[in-house]
Amino acid sequence: MALIDLASVKTVNHPAIDTDHQAFVGLLNQLDVASNADFPLLFKALFEHTEQHFDRENQLMQEHGFPAQAEHMGEHQRVVGEFKQFQSRIDKGMLAFGRAFVKDRLPQWFQLHVTTMDSALAAHIKTGSKA
Repeated sequence: MALIDLASVKTVNHPAIDTDHQAFVGLLNQLDVASNADFPLLFKALFEHTEQHFDRENQLMQEHGFPAQAEHMGEHQRVVGEFKQFQSRIDKGMLAFGRAFVKDRLPQWFQLHVTTMDSALAAHIKTGSKA
C-alpha cells in the first residue's frame, strides 16, 4: 500500500502546484518501497524536487502579493532544513533515519501543507491579486 494514495491528495486547482504535488507523492511512494541501494538517490531526487517546488511557490507568492508569504516561506525553509539534516544522515549510511522521515513525517506534513498553506495560496492567486 502506498504511503499516500494519489487519489486522496487534495488538488488546489493551480496546474503547476498540482503537478508538483503529484510528482512529490510519486517520489515519496517510490522511496517507501525502495531498496537500500536505491534509497539515497531517490531521497536526493525528492529533496531536489521539493526545493524546486518551493522556489516556484515562493515566486508565485511574490508575483501575486500573497499576504501570508512570510509564514509560508518560513515553513518552506523549515522543511528544507529537515531535509538537509536527513540527507546528511543518509549520506553517512544511516538509512533508517531517512526511512523514518519518509514514512512517519513527510506524509502527514504534506497533507496538512496542501490543505492549508498551498490551498490558501492557490485561492489567493485565483482572486487575481498582484503585488
